[in-house]
Amino acid sequence: MKAQARTSSMTSNSMTAGTMARRIIHDDPSEGAAAIIKTAIIETPRVKNDNGKDAKADRGQVVQSLCRALNILTILGSNDGPMTLTELSEAANLSPSTTHRLLTTLQYERYVRFDQSARGWVVGVQAYMTGANFLKTRNLVDVARPRMRRLMEESSEIVNLAVEENGEALYLARVGGPRAAQVAVPQTDRTLLHCSAVGKALLAGMPETKVQTIVTQRGMRQFTRSTLSSLPALYRDLTLVRTRGYALDQEERVSGLRCVAAPIFDENSRVMGALSLSGSSRRIEDARLRALGEMVKRAAAAVTQELGGRVPVPN
Repeated sequence: MKAQARTSSMTSNSMTAGTMARRIIHDDPSEGAAAIIKTAIIETPRVKNDNGKDAKADRGQVVQSLCRALNILTILGSNDGPMTLTELSEAANLSPSTTHRLLTTLQYERYVRFDQSARGWVVGVQAYMTGANFLKTRNLVDVARPRMRRLMEESSEIVNLAVEENGEALYLARVGGPRAAQVAVPQTDRTLLHCSAVGKALLAGMPETKVQTIVTQRGMRQFTRSTLSSLPALYRDLTLVRTRGYALDQEERVSGLRCVAAPIFDENSRVMGALSLSGSSRRIEDARLRALGEMVKRAAAAVTQELGGRVPVPN
């Protein structure tokens, strides 16, 4: 009965996934589920209650033993190798006897296992399966939309969400700010990558060979006097994107329009999408660019975390 209930739940969750997100994001559970154990399950922000307080502080609704067991799973998942009972008990701030009892329970449910050869505890197959199911059911648009609204409210500018598809930026969602009607943002579902902030944010996370392939196939059409028109110039710009963590469109696609974008990463630290702000050059002045860039970067990092992704560590 217990196994049947689990199967029913997993089937139901799979059916709720957005088909567009699955088609575009190309989730591969076999490749990323192990990383999800360290990210989506472990790094998901704590749930807030209706009063905006940390739900963990509401002790009347917390099962202490469950919290302790999940903390042990979190510690194991964040460690690169097996851990001994002593190491785990010290990291969890629990007695060895309590730690062992919780480990035994987790082992019974296959969330952890004891590696006999290494003489230590490691994450088990059930945790892997939970992470794989998360990969199958996550939806980029659903996760990003609340962050997009908040970003729009903070900046009063238009917020866009895009992914790369067939060498172009494909827009999945757009949230308009109070000044949206005053901005001549092209109402298109796609744009080239070399001339847009979202495009350059996506390109910055790709290998140089893929960037060159896309540019060869799509070309570098000159939309305005500011459009980058050579591969070396694009490479220099992408280096800046990686350094500061966000990309700029300095009227490169439309005269009088500026954009700032930051990448969203998957569990393997690969770019899976980008968030951007768009506004007129009169409002998005040089003095605002850095502040808006950091604002977009924080929002994209939050979406990355909620999707179970990992922001790459700069070299």
